[in-house]
Amino acid sequence: MGLLHSYDVDVIWTGAGTEGTTGYTAYSRDHEIRVAGKPVLAGSADAAFRGDAGRHTPEDLLVASLSQCHMLWFLHLAGADGFVVVDYQDRATGTMRVEAAGHGAFTDVVLRPRVLLRGDVGPEVDARLAEVHERAHEHCFIARSVNFPVRIEPVPATAE
Repeated sequence: MGLLHSYDVDVIWTGAGTEGTTGYTAYSRDHEIRVAGKPVLAGSADAAFRGDAGRHTPEDLLVASLSQCHMLWFLHLAGADGFVVVDYQDRATGTMRVEAAGHGAFTDVVLRPRVLLRGDVGPEVDARLAEVHERAHEHCFIARSVNFPVRIEPVPATAE
């Protein structure tokens, strides 16, 4: 068995107001996500579920977690393979289906990483980078933990 790591997060509901949960519309979905030594994240439900559209949602954070995990593994593996990445951006998209009874599940997440390299680019480099993306995906702890497909659709690399 491998090493175990533990992650402690406090989620504190701040939306009780004066009524609490006396009715579906009586309370706010606002909450705070706290991790010791890090900035507090303002959380809520998706606006479609009576949340605050200006706050992070669990769905946002799940898609962000997949993107972050992939990026961190990619940067490590790309550097180890001799690539000098000077910029990395991802426009990730998650799709969630909600059933009539209110149950929901993500159907997929698509990562669209765009990298800026120091050095030459072109089809051969993109093919090698695609292999690095594949390895990064295989290593990503978060992607390995979800029960829906996570697809990687890299944008062709550009040169600095």
